[in-house]
Amino acid sequence: MKRGLYLPPFGTLGDVNLLVDLAGAAEAAGWDGFFLWDHIRHEKPIPFADPWIALSAIAATTDRIRLGPLVTPLPRRRPWKVAREAVTLDHLSSGRLVLGVGLGVDHWGEYSAFGEAATTDAQRAVLLDEGIATINRLWSGEFRPPPLQQPRIPLWGAARFPLNPGPVRRAATLDGIMPWKPAGPFTADDVRAIRDAIGRDDPYDIAICGQPGDAAAYEAAGLTWLFEGFSEGAQLDDVRQIIAAGP
Repeated sequence: MKRGLYLPPFGTLGDVNLLVDLAGAAEAAGWDGFFLWDHIRHEKPIPFADPWIALSAIAATTDRIRLGPLVTPLPRRRPWKVAREAVTLDHLSSGRLVLGVGLGVDHWGEYSAFGEAATTDAQRAVLLDEGIATINRLWSGEFRPPPLQQPRIPLWGAARFPLNPGPVRRAATLDGIMPWKPAGPFTADDVRAIRDAIGRDDPYDIAICGQPGDAAAYEAAGLTWLFEGFSEGAQLDDVRQIIAAGP
């Protein structure tokens, strides 16, 4: 099981130079991954760094750590632009990119504040599926150069736990799933339920923000990535201390 960091590039951490510094410290401390939330707006006027630009800088200044946006809401993006950005970032990182994709939510007005046409989850789900299909097609030969990672850059699907059938069906066609659980911390039984719902025996990633003390139980249940998660109000000294302590 790999251990990663999951950070919002806004609020306390909304400085691109700080994120690059933290990623370098994470790699030196032995963490396996450094992943950023992908948002463009918050309910409060707080500092923001663009996750894709920050990840590009991180890719250029690290050598080993895996990285990526978790998750990019494809319904508010042009999928062909995301496909091109992802291939470029995959090459820049020498094949270390993971691309998370999901519906996105509107509780901070990231759709409604900009007049986006997709106003419901159902509409966004259609756009998400179309976007994934477009990205796969472009990565399969229409774009040059192709991704370094083959047969494709790993795609992880977002889902809410307990799982609904639609996100499960979608995630099962991808390379991993990153569920979030609003009602409390994940248990090892939750991980087993996720693994059973996906129904895949081949290598497949399940990534959660969970309890570090439950790492052994998670791993036994089939978890492949355990994240240490932070909020937009995290204290910088605490973030640095957790990163320096290593996984």
